[in-house]
Amino acid sequence: MLLTRRTFCTSLAATLLTATALRADAVFDLEWTDLVPADDATARNPLRGLMPHDEAGPAASQPVSSGVKTDWNGQIVRMSGFVVPIDYSGTGVTSFLLVPYVGACVHVPPPPANQLVLVSTETPYESKGLFEPVTVTGMFGTASVATQLADVGYALSADAIKPYEG
Repeated sequence: MLLTRRTFCTSLAATLLTATALRADAVFDLEWTDLVPADDATARNPLRGLMPHDEAGPAASQPVSSGVKTDWNGQIVRMSGFVVPIDYSGTGVTSFLLVPYVGACVHVPPPPANQLVLVSTETPYESKGLFEPVTVTGMFGTASVATQLADVGYALSADAIKPYEG
């Protein structure tokens, strides 16, 4: 078969469209360790800094973040963690911190900003309570946000929030 200019252009266009469609549909599964820059030497012990409830608030003891990674800016990701509600609409949560372990930001000092994700959703999520384990899928990016609980390094605009299924 002789390769004509028209056949070549049609094949090239089909290949590019397929590659673009595959890339657009790709969902990256992220782990909490994926969010930490390679040169970060901060200890990740979730029990570090436990304090009695009569001392200063947990946010006062938040470790300094070593920075964030921009690898997934603008990408669709899927991440699991625990819900710490921030804003509600009716009985549903519209904004929350996704944290890597139970107690983060409330009962123990928060982790560094590069271990916190601010999740927002247009459709309120009917949470079963504080520290519910969930899996969130949506557009991901870096952020520099200060909440009443902690400084946050990442944001995720949720398309789907589901109870965690380990």
